[in-house]
Amino acid sequence: KSTTSLAGLRRIIAIDCKSSVFHHIKLTMPSQKTFRTKRTLAKKQRQNRPLPHWIRLRTDNTVKYNMKRRSWRRTKLGL
Repeated sequence: KSTTSLAGLRRIIAIDCKSSVFHHIKLTMPSQKTFRTKRTLAKKQRQNRPLPHWIRLRTDNTVKYNMKRRSWRRTKLGL
């Protein structure tokens, strides 16, 4: 890893001369995911969805929600 300062990572993209406001975009290195990690993330993304409405109709409302639903902020995947 190269050690660069935070100032080196930030570039001034556009300068608004009328209001003298600087627009910054933080430029970092791209994410290097392996195919196995990407496949795991895709599966977890497919699993993390609400229950289809027709399931509630088919089971006479005994299954009301997805108990294994995961929030991105509360529960991390640990990859």
